[in-house]
Amino acid sequence: MGNQKALRFWVTAVNGVSSRKTFAMDIALAILSGLLLFIGFLGAVLPVIPGPILSWVGILILHFTAYAEFSTTFLTVSAAIVVAITALDYLIPIWGTKKFGGTRAGVVGSTIGLIVGLFLGPVGIIFGPFFGALIGELAANKDDFSKALKSATGSFLGFLLGTGLKLVYCGMMIYYYFSEVFA
Repeated sequence: MGNQKALRFWVTAVNGVSSRKTFAMDIALAILSGLLLFIGFLGAVLPVIPGPILSWVGILILHFTAYAEFSTTFLTVSAAIVVAITALDYLIPIWGTKKFGGTRAGVVGSTIGLIVGLFLGPVGIIFGPFFGALIGELAANKDDFSKALKSATGSFLGFLLGTGLKLVYCGMMIYYYFSEVFA
């Protein structure tokens, strides 16, 4: 009888330690997930940080905790959306520049303007692509300011559309995080 009581004690002790470790790990993973979602949201505006990718990884990490259980379909579809948004984020500004009559110089200028704009804060990030495309178009075709302005407008609109898509996706992932963790 004493051996059974001792066995029950050790099983309970091990299970108790295991559940405490699991609880601590769930909290650590939930915090890591939240940090990735926050950085991902910042990355929706800052082009250096892959915002939607980090947000998806944050949701994937949350899936492996006791706080949330997302379906395989949800994780797969949201991953496909990340791939599409990431591709569109690179293609839309180029398309916008070309659609509004821009050249390769405008596209390159827009990219350089975006990189320079990173050092100028939020205003630089928003207007850097516009002025970069404008300068690029003026460097390639000095005679036609109105064409350069139109091309720069296309680049700016493309940048805003790509950023908007990323913000919506990252915001949705943050919504899912809060609805699972604090529900």
